Amino acid sequence: MYSIAITSRTLHFLQPAGTSRGVYTTRKSFYLTLSDSGRPGVTGLGECAALPDLSCDALPDGEYERTLRRFCADFCRTGCLDIDALRPYPSMLFGLETAKAQLDAGGSTDFFGTPFGRGEEGIPINGLVWMGTFDEMYRRLEAKLEAGFRCVKLKIGAIDFDRELDLVRHIRRTFPREQVELRVDANGGFRPEEALQRLEALAPYGIHSIEQPVRQHQWREMARLCAASPLPVALDEELIGVNDSTEKARLLDTLRPQYIVLKPSLHGGMAGTREWIRLAGERHIGSWITSALESNVGLNAVAQLTADVYGPHISLPQGLGTGRLFADNIPMPLAMRGDQLWACRQEKDRPDVTAPASDKNR
Repeated sequence: MYSIAITSRTLHFLQPAGTSRGVYTTRKSFYLTLSDSGRPGVTGLGECAALPDLSCDALPDGEYERTLRRFCADFCRTGCLDIDALRPYPSMLFGLETAKAQLDAGGSTDFFGTPFGRGEEGIPINGLVWMGTFDEMYRRLEAKLEAGFRCVKLKIGAIDFDRELDLVRHIRRTFPREQVELRVDANGGFRPEEALQRLEALAPYGIHSIEQPVRQHQWREMARLCAASPLPVALDEELIGVNDSTEKARLLDTLRPQYIVLKPSLHGGMAGTREWIRLAGERHIGSWITSALESNVGLNAVAQLTADVYGPHISLPQGLGTGRLFADNIPMPLAMRGDQLWACRQEKDRPDVTAPASDKNR
């Protein structure tokens, strides 16, 4: 009944994307085009993209493709997604879920029939300021504010912390917390022995939250930080590779963060993301969803999931501002209006993921 065509392409960042783990200049993705013989002309498109040195399924290129093809063949043979078998491969699960959701929606980019998917309301998002020099980061921040963002996330850990603190201080002198909400993301860049002192230094400046202050798998130190921090702590990388529901519950009960930040292609696909949100909600832990440097194909899928999970009328800014990162992105019916992401129209014609692409969001 089902057949899947697999293609790949490498996208190029408009400017290097710096994190405490390194700098990305390109991004390789595999695209799944799912067809059903019972519905001629209707297809679903999914994106599978692991982040090197971060994703739990970031296999060597040839091994990744072979594993992906095996799971696609299993799905076409059985007609069912084996979520348990795919738990260790969240980026592949996410791509398959996305393709199936779109096929089930008759090829529409509105997977779940939400107000966002119908183009009736937008999703508020934070502006993302990548690591760089003091001057570069401040210019990027000003550009986000001029574009209408009221919530901005700063990637920190690339330059001297005192200079980053100077930047935060300078921002607050110009933009009070009533005007701009600040989030910071350390990507695990602080050493455990210095982390609490740095969080205390950031606290006077009205920071909404800090993501992943120390590297993952240091549960004793992270639990201590979550309990003692004057800033709300949000876990991100800590969740990667924790795919079993019992282990998820144990992590949340042990660390007790104030928030978790979920990237479907890293944290269990759509099914795993929904499970994390349910478990966190049962423990009164907040959450939001972000993209993970996917092309617009993956970004649309993340946005559709976000609208289904948190909507309608989402008020907490989400991390979906990655659609303009690439020089050769794939056109999708997405548009930025101020600080909101909108689905601007529905179209059943699938983008050609094998042809040269535009960087414009349509």
